[in-house]
Amino acid sequence: MAETAEKYTCAVVPCADYSEAGAALARAIGAIDGLGFVRPGMRIVIKANLVAPLPPSACATTHPSLVAALTRMLTERGAAVTVGDSPGGVFTPASLEHNYRVTGMTEAEKVGAKLNLNTASHTVSIDGAAMKRLTYTDYLDDCDAIIDFAKLKAHGMVGMSAAVKNMYGVIPGLIKPETHYLYPEVDDFADMLVDINEHFRPRLSLIDAVDGMEGNGPTAGTPRHIGAVIAALTPYEADAVAARLIALDERGVPTLAAARRRGLCGELKDIALYGDPEAVRVADFASVPRQSISFLKGSRFDFVGGIVQKALEQRPKPVPNRCISCGKCMRLCPAKAIEMRPTRGKKTPRIDRKKCIRCFCCQEFCPEAAMLVHRSWIVRLLQK
Repeated sequence: MAETAEKYTCAVVPCADYSEAGAALARAIGAIDGLGFVRPGMRIVIKANLVAPLPPSACATTHPSLVAALTRMLTERGAAVTVGDSPGGVFTPASLEHNYRVTGMTEAEKVGAKLNLNTASHTVSIDGAAMKRLTYTDYLDDCDAIIDFAKLKAHGMVGMSAAVKNMYGVIPGLIKPETHYLYPEVDDFADMLVDINEHFRPRLSLIDAVDGMEGNGPTAGTPRHIGAVIAALTPYEADAVAARLIALDERGVPTLAAARRRGLCGELKDIALYGDPEAVRVADFASVPRQSISFLKGSRFDFVGGIVQKALEQRPKPVPNRCISCGKCMRLCPAKAIEMRPTRGKKTPRIDRKKCIRCFCCQEFCPEAAMLVHRSWIVRLLQK
């Protein structure tokens, strides 16, 4: 833990279960004076992770007890609170209302939050490293500050879904696959995510790491108890701590690497950190770390590097016996790489590997967990 004169920029606080979550959250936020900016009359958006209409027990979304606790803290300071997100798929008031009910966000409504039903959006020009035009949801223009409240999960494309990735939810649901198509390479996608964070500059970044999701995240993985809440003044510091909690090498997380290239964050050891990540670290958390072949880069190794890169790539893989033939993967695929073909009396997805950009939209939004992140035997060996 970094030694400072009691001036912290990030905090990690143990939390055994959600009955203690409100107190742990208050302690983490208090350690960094995270709500010191709040003034009476301010309009604040809590940008939760509501990726899909799944119950809190699925551990895919920010837990409602934490969102409700934050709402209380803000309303006690005289702020007007709106909770929102743009889940994957259609973005309509009806789909949002359904999502709020299933994810339990009505708990926040009961203690004073408004649940956003505005589905309008518009496009602006930005001066990002990767992104030059950003389409985002209009309700974010009706606030004075954004609080980014993420859920800690494994992620097929960028290894980890936490504070930086959570801000991807500012993009309307059906625009997300299009955006994936524009940034098919992991490094470009990570730069784009940092561009979004730099455009909106959330005033506070929080991560629900009480119960996370490992394995086939961010929607179809396995709940895993971690036992912590994280608060930080930037999403990058929050993610550096989150990576440590789930035993990811922070230098290998694409979003953190993108932020460091721009000088937006240092390494974990440089953070003015309250609390001890080692006390709640889950050493055997099943994540999807990105494999690096940087040692093979250069003109002499380009051919070999290309072969190794293909061998190390994670890919979406259908599981036919789980498939219900809904065709959602085919409709959401930004590269149009999926067809539904007859197999043993029903239609199941077939992926054209030449078209596939490995964005994992099909895996993320499959309602039956019938699309997995497939690791080659080489990757599995490296992870042992």
